[in-house]
Amino acid sequence: MADFTELFDTASAAVEDALGPAAAVSRPAALRDSANLAGRIDHTVLAADATMARIEQLCAEAREHLFASVCVNSRWVPLAAEALHGSSVLVCTVVGFPLGAMSRRAKAAEAAIAVEEGADEIDMVLDIGAIKSGDLAGAYEDMCGVAAAAGKPVKVILETCLLTDEEKAIACLLALRSGVAYVKTSTGFSTAGATTDDIRLMRAMVGDTLGVKASGGIRTTDDALAMLAAGADRIGASASIAIATGASAGGPGGY
Repeated sequence: MADFTELFDTASAAVEDALGPAAAVSRPAALRDSANLAGRIDHTVLAADATMARIEQLCAEAREHLFASVCVNSRWVPLAAEALHGSSVLVCTVVGFPLGAMSRRAKAAEAAIAVEEGADEIDMVLDIGAIKSGDLAGAYEDMCGVAAAAGKPVKVILETCLLTDEEKAIACLLALRSGVAYVKTSTGFSTAGATTDDIRLMRAMVGDTLGVKASGGIRTTDDALAMLAAGADRIGASASIAIATGASAGGPGGY
């Protein structure tokens, strides 16, 4: 079993380096403006009461605005894959959602089934309890299992509002070793969503090796641009059209 106890010793220093006054995030100029903003957005509906008609609408909107992907619960992957066939829009789904506290075998199986049914990307929820218990090997093996089962890009949702800065740093350092493609802030179903400080920290931890996805509470163009400037590559949002067009986002929603 892997031993990651040394990460506890390095995490505090890493956080200080990442968030200290001298810290700076160097990102391409293209990520600091609204050019192709839609192409960085995962157009998302994860509500329990989402209907077939809503998922079909989501896919039609994604085609129209050329969003990076639609992000749906795995129940809807076959429908989304059919609706988006022949388009550039990817099908993203969630695994172990929204708590991350499922059996590792169940998470891996859920990922494999989703890919079999047409998913192009998997957003898995971190084993948050493992991180907070100091079971770093368990959290790492969970990431590795999903990444191996999926064989597609996997984003690890940290649920940053439930972690200390040191725990966020440790989770990112584990992700670097695990074969996943991105670290991601939030499910949108917990106590808070993305912050620019969290994006800065995550980017500093993973460098240019992994992508960083900001999600949870991003409702406006300004919100999205702030996340990109802080170091995000992708944005997860239900207010995608408002973000891409500069319109007012309608209605409440954590995502």
